[in-house]
Amino acid sequence: MKIYQFTQEAGKAIEAFGSRELHMSRILSEASTPHIGCMYLGENGRVGWHQAGVPQLFLVVSGGGWVRGGDGPEVSIRAGYAAYWEQGEWHETRTDNGLTAIVIESESLNIAMIPIQE
Repeated sequence: MKIYQFTQEAGKAIEAFGSRELHMSRILSEASTPHIGCMYLGENGRVGWHQAGVPQLFLVVSGGGWVRGGDGPEVSIRAGYAAYWEQGEWHETRTDNGLTAIVIESESLNIAMIPIQE
């Protein structure tokens, strides 16, 4: 057995795209896709406005905040909910009190969940 750590402290700070209070701890990173990581957004944190390089699934596991994609409005999101962005879609995430999310990026994502909002 091996024990791994994917805490905020094990990750790295990211400031790209005007992001703030963002730490990413990679879980799986292959030469191609998928890439899986645990994202920690601290108080007043933001993942800045940027394009998705590949389809991306953002699964909130604790806390909450707001997500936005394309030219749509911000949508509230919290633990137990997920956002999906298509390749090339502009998007961002922000939080007042902090959130933790598992992020899955892959050229091919076959999502089994049923959308509650499109």
